[in-house]
Amino acid sequence: MNIQELHQIFLKSNGVCIDTRKIIKNSIFFALKGKNFNGNEFAVAALKNGCNYAVIDEIKFQEDERFIFVDDVLNCLQQLSNFHRKKLKCPVIGITGTNGKTTTKELIFAILNRKYKTVATQGNLNNHIGVPLTLLSTPIETEMLIVEMGANHPGEIDFLSKIIQPNFGIITNIGKAHLEGFGGYEGVIKTKSELYQYIEKTNGKLFVNSDDDLLLSLSKYSERIIYGENSTLISSNPLVEFNFKNTLISTKMIGSYNYYNLVAACSVGDFFGVSIDNCKSAIESYIPSNNRSQFEKSEKGNTLILDAYNANPSSMLVAIQSFEQIKAKNKIAILGDMLELGDDSLKEHQLITEELVKRNFHQVLLVGNEFRQTKSNFLYFKNSNELINWIQNNPIQNSTVLLKASRGIRLESLIEFL
Repeated sequence: MNIQELHQIFLKSNGVCIDTRKIIKNSIFFALKGKNFNGNEFAVAALKNGCNYAVIDEIKFQEDERFIFVDDVLNCLQQLSNFHRKKLKCPVIGITGTNGKTTTKELIFAILNRKYKTVATQGNLNNHIGVPLTLLSTPIETEMLIVEMGANHPGEIDFLSKIIQPNFGIITNIGKAHLEGFGGYEGVIKTKSELYQYIEKTNGKLFVNSDDDLLLSLSKYSERIIYGENSTLISSNPLVEFNFKNTLISTKMIGSYNYYNLVAACSVGDFFGVSIDNCKSAIESYIPSNNRSQFEKSEKGNTLILDAYNANPSSMLVAIQSFEQIKAKNKIAILGDMLELGDDSLKEHQLITEELVKRNFHQVLLVGNEFRQTKSNFLYFKNSNELINWIQNNPIQNSTVLLKASRGIRLESLIEFL
């Protein structure tokens, strides 16, 4: 069966699924493989639970015409998504970056959805599997599509760009993250800029931050829309307020580092004809979630700034700088390890502790084995559970608390004790 024939079956289905625990009735099951599972073994169960077809790549599991045999299921999923992408007539915006890409994607969606039938990546399904799933969840009649692209090794953004075929692109920033997979910061720059290179080759347009010299340099030969020149950060104490084209916009987002995410979203909306009033309304209605830039008041009288979905040296530094700018008493920084930094890990964690020494925070609590190896006078905890035990014996009250770490540290588990 060729991709065109499979696409005809897809159009008559209710989409695709890859997990028998989340079956979509009358959908196509793609039997993907992983390190610890073989999706082919679940094909029969998928059909019994409501799928119409199952795409497999091991012939021994084929029982009847409902089993579609291909050479490689993942490759087939990617090819099908690219074939479907070519049927879409709407603008496609590709977003990548070290920090802020998910937040920027959600903000752009909030704005564009005020005027257009808009689809965007769900959550952070931004890899070689998530991107095809996003494309295949996009109805033909969609008017705007926003696709987030993540990467942890060289060449990945180029590969995803060829699947997505974006005609507009945004790199939020390029910082230090996943250094282990990229072989260093230069590898991060090279990989992230693959989006710019694709857009330039295909005569698309880029949205570029006017205050980011690296991005301006990397995009200098491309057709681009510069954002940030008609906007000003008014306040981030602690919620961000900014001026966009002479319109004051008040947000429910913490941290001055979110300013450029917000301006990028407004600039995209403005370019596509969304009124300033609708941009303002969409931004002011947006409430961050999933441990990203959340601002909460606790029953213990604490103000919590929760940014514990992800962390790398770049995002950790701006979080510390932004926290320092907040006018509050008893500021406590609870920071956890930044993961996937490879050989640079100890050096980068030491640099963060040295930054913390310069700040006049009431208290600093560090969590994780990486921070435990650094040299400072701060309190260290092996994991979040150990810190929870300490907090229970040393209650934190009437304080402003920053929680920042990689997701694997699970700092969100502290919330109920703060």
